[in-house]
Formats: sequence, C-alpha cells, structure tokens
Amino acid sequence: MSRGTSGGTGGGLLVAGTTSDAGKSVVTAGICRWLVRQGVKVAPFKAQNMSLNSFVTREGAEIGRAQAMQAQAARVEPTALMNPVLLKPGSDRSSQVVLMGKPVGEMSARGYHGGRQEQLLGTVLECLAELRGTYDAVICEGAGSPAEINLRRTDIVNMGIARNARLPVLVVGDIDRGGVFASFFGTVALLSPEDQACVAGFLVNKFRGDVSLLEPGLDMLKNLTGRRTYGVLPFQHGLGIDEEDGLRVSLRGSVRESEVSSPVGEDILRVAVCAIPLMSNFTDVDALAAEPGVVVRFVDRAEELVDADLVVVPGTRGTVRALEWLRERGLADALARRAAEGRPVLGVCGGFQILGEHIEDEVESRAGQVDGLGLLPVRVRFAREKTLTRPVGEALGEPVEGYEIHHGVAQVTGGTPFLDGCRVGEVWGTHWHGSLESDGFRRAFLREVAAAAGRRFVPAADTSFGSLREEQLDRLGDLIEEHADTDALWRLIESGAPTGLPFIPPGAPA
Repeated sequence: MSRGTSGGTGGGLLVAGTTSDAGKSVVTAGICRWLVRQGVKVAPFKAQNMSLNSFVTREGAEIGRAQAMQAQAARVEPTALMNPVLLKPGSDRSSQVVLMGKPVGEMSARGYHGGRQEQLLGTVLECLAELRGTYDAVICEGAGSPAEINLRRTDIVNMGIARNARLPVLVVGDIDRGGVFASFFGTVALLSPEDQACVAGFLVNKFRGDVSLLEPGLDMLKNLTGRRTYGVLPFQHGLGIDEEDGLRVSLRGSVRESEVSSPVGEDILRVAVCAIPLMSNFTDVDALAAEPGVVVRFVDRAEELVDADLVVVPGTRGTVRALEWLRERGLADALARRAAEGRPVLGVCGGFQILGEHIEDEVESRAGQVDGLGLLPVRVRFAREKTLTRPVGEALGEPVEGYEIHHGVAQVTGGTPFLDGCRVGEVWGTHWHGSLESDGFRRAFLREVAAAAGRRFVPAADTSFGSLREEQLDRLGDLIEEHADTDALWRLIESGAPTGLPFIPPGAPA
C-alpha cells in the first residue's frame, strides 16, 4: 500500500517521551522504517540533540548518530537539516554548540537556556519547514520530557516546536521501568492548555506479558485524559539504535544482546574498551561486538586489561582530561606495558592523540603543552576549526570507509602508515571513526590481533555489519506495524491531533 500527502506541506508527528531513554529514538526509527515500506517519502528530525555520539554527513556536517540511523531507517541520506542543533558536553556545565553541522562556540547551560536557545527557534523551524516541503512526512523526536516546566519558556525541541509547527504529539512511556500510567497522566497534566491540545495520545514501550491485563489501565487512562493509546510495543532484546549517551555496546546490545555467538575458530577474542571521561562515538566498537566469538566490555581498572586480547582507547571530547584519568587509574602504565610486550592496542580519534608523544591544546582544554603516552610517533596540535570529513582508503589490503570529527591535527613522524595515522608494532592509531564497519578490513584487523595475542580465533566470513543494521531497522519497523494502530498513526501524521481534546488540570504553573 502506498500512502502520500495531498501536496504542499508534508505531514508530521512529534515523538515525545515521559523521560529520557523512554524509547523515543527507536520509536522514531521504527515509524520511519514502517512508513518507507508503505511507499511514503519520510525523513527524521530532531531540533536539538545533546550527545557525544555524532556522525558526519556527506556534505561535511556533524549531526547526532541517532538521526543518522533514523535516516537510514527512512532510506534517505542524512543531512544537517535533520538535526540543526547539536550540543556536545565538555563538562557538567558547558557544551560545544554545533549549528547546522558546524561548531559555533562553547556555552554554559545557563547561557544557552538564558537566551541563545530561543534565538535558534527560527533556524529550527526553517529546517523543519524545508523537510516538510520535500517529504510526505517528517517524524520528529523530542528530548527528555515535554513536561520539564523549568525549561518550557526556551523549549525548541518538544512542545515549543509542536506548537509552532502544529505537530501532533505522541508520548512514549517505558513500562518496564514502572509508573507508566502516572507518567502519562502527569506529563499531560503539567502542560498548558495550548500544549495539551497538541498531545494526541500515548504509546507504551517495553511491555512484558499478556496485553489483556494492561487494557483496563489503558481504558482508565483514556477516561482520565480523553486520549487514546496508539499501541503497546512488547519488550524485545536488541532493539536499540546508536545511542545519544550511555555506556553499552549498542549493536552488541541490539544484535547479539543475549549471548555472544559461538566463535568460528577455537578461541574467543576479548576486547577491553577504556571507559574514558567524555567518551565520544563509543559505537566504533559495535562492529567488533557483532562478530561471532568477540566479547567486548568497557573497563576502568588496570587489572581489567590483563586478559584482554585487544585494548581500545576510544574517542573523547576531553583528550587531556582523559589522558589524566588514564594516568590516575594506572591504565596508562598498563597500556605502556602492553605496547612493550607486543600486545594489541588501538587508539581512535582522541584515543589516537593520547597514544602520541605530545599534545598542544589551546582549544579544547586550554592546557597548553602536555605529554602523551609516547606509544606512537605523533605530535598533535589542536586547531580552532574542526575537521569533519568522510575519508575513503585502504588498509591491510582491504577497502575502508570512515568519518573524522576532531580539532586535533596530527603530525605523524614515523611508524607504518595506517588510515592517515600510524602503526608501531601492535599499537595502532587513527582519527577515522567507523572504519571497523568495513567488513573486509575488520576481518583482516582481527586476524592481526588474534595472531599477536596468540589466539586461535577466526573471523566469520559472512558477518555483514550493514546487513545486521538493516535487519535491526526492519525489526523496529515490524514492531510498529504489528503492535501499533498504524491507520490511526497515519491519520495523526496526515491530519494532526484530534480536535476537542480535554484539558487536564492543573496545567503548567504560571
């Protein structure tokens, strides 16, 4: 069945949540995949994203990885229009503001919510209008909760954009956490009458058990709020997409969450990822976790590196801070011992810079001259302009693609060339994120690691990371198609929230 709008401005929907991590990202991706399979030209959108997990579009713009994955779910190329504002935390109190894919400066939370955020509303609405003029439907993702009453005045990602763009709102609640009925009711009851008029209804996420036992509660919720529930999605392992923030291996969790698949060879391969502060793009190790027989874990103690066959030092938004953290915890010494013993270490982006000899940083930490770990012949100078590219190359005899997001400019003075970085012995370093998603290269790299570690590990010949991602997105689409009222969802997208929805007191405080 093919659906489409009648022309002009395309339909839209805002997927909000009762809390952070209620399932907004996966529901948005699932709706996008369901719609595109129905012949609808659809795009994702998130006005403002706070995340250290980002991606580079083909035009060289930095956006949240969740929006890039949602674009893949919609089978469209991701662009800066889909995530016009990206906040990248540098501390508990400040973030780098990325506007239309380019960094425009650091700002405190007070400064951002004190006026800057409101100034961005026009840009956000222009991007959404352009997408709605191009696509049949735009599925927007909110942030946190729409009932964050302390931030409502400056909101540009939840009810602020719903009101301005006249979007119906679907509120998602994670019932696995408990309290979902109170969360649904409370979310609506803390909104102003004008905001409440946009809230069409609810979607229950992660339900375990017999749905018939839930139905009396859903009926009571409708009687209390005048709003229906558009679906009850069952709990299923492995349905996460690239997370905004968090500490888990998203494709290990989403593709092979229950058990690590049996190895092809005689041994498994153990990968330890240093859980450094302000870790960015931790999804680089997802492709390793998707390999049968590869066990990936995040670690923060030196003794946890002892039995690892490969140690990964990932990217970070705070290279100097992460370097200090590694030294304080004894992990720096453990990495040096590994290098001396010829045991594999891989540094990616900020991790690559940490493994070098010297860092000059007057941009990110403003720490000036800092000694690195000295495991690679590399000197790094932080530039004010950020490198945002999508490089293509070859390594270990295999084609490789990746993306770069960094202020540090590396001067490589020795070693063997490796993805615009270098290799010395079994220590590898590169600025390229995403390189391990290239299947042939990943297998070649793991063979090198296994040989150096003395493991009889054999990479599976048929593991396709791209196919695993597509299977995951199809499962999300199936979830929406099989467990949501898709006809009612389409009416929402095409026609907006129902009229005459009742006001639920007390409403937002004055």
